[in-house]
Formats: sequence, C-alpha cells, structure tokens
Amino acid sequence: MTRTRRPSLITRRTLGLLGAAVLALAAGCSDQTAPDPLRVSLEEGRQLFESRQVVMFDIREPDEHATGVAIGALLLPMSQLNQRAGEIPRDPAQPVLIICNTQNRSSKVVQAMKDAGWTNVRYVQGGMSDWARKGWPMVKPFGLPKS
Repeated sequence: MTRTRRPSLITRRTLGLLGAAVLALAAGCSDQTAPDPLRVSLEEGRQLFESRQVVMFDIREPDEHATGVAIGALLLPMSQLNQRAGEIPRDPAQPVLIICNTQNRSSKVVQAMKDAGWTNVRYVQGGMSDWARKGWPMVKPFGLPKS
C-alpha cells in the first residue's frame, strides 16, 4: 500500500508565506509594468522624433546638453521652464515629447504640464542616457542658452 505523505505544518506554512510573497511581488510588478499613457518608449520616441511627427524638448541643464543632444531637439533647461513654458506647443494637434537624462525629471514635468492643461505631451522612457548608451546620433550644441 502506497501511503501519501501530507505536508507538515511547517511546509504548509512556508508554502503559504511563499504564495503570499509571490502575490505581493506580482501586485508590485503589475504597478510598474502597467501602461503609462504619459510615457513613450525610447525607440518609439526616436522614431516619432526623427520622422518629424513630434517636437522634442530636452530639459536637461546646459552642462548636460554639453555632453551631446539629439540632432534637432529643442533645448529648454528645466531651470528655465517657468519663464519659457510658452515655447512648448499647447495645440493638441502638435505632439510634444519631453526628454531629460533618465526620465526622472521629464516624467514629473509632463505630469505637471498635463495638470496645467497640455493635452498632447509625453516623456521619453530612459532619456538621453539610454540614447547615448545605444550609440544613437548626438551632436554637441552650439550657443547653449544661459541658465
């Protein structure tokens, strides 16, 4: 007669804790992977920008711009955003991308812009640091704006 072994109390408790941990991780991961309507992938952002379907503003500061910028991106340091916000199109027919170094600043700026009434603005996931890491075209800007 083959006897089926029942899990011990310790094993059942461990399995229960592991299950709870997996569910918690899954819930946390789903928040991070949920689509963000304000975000565009680096690849899609580049494609939209290079095909001239969007205007892209690089909000890094001048010392960051000096490391290289995407060819044709408009330079608008974050420190100047309040004074120069009128340069960013509000027309819903003109899509706008905001890019910074890693997306930390651009994601916050885009959320603030949405709250202030911009309707067709998104940030680029990964930012210029990922752009440079991929070896995509960059140029040293001429005549950087003063901060």
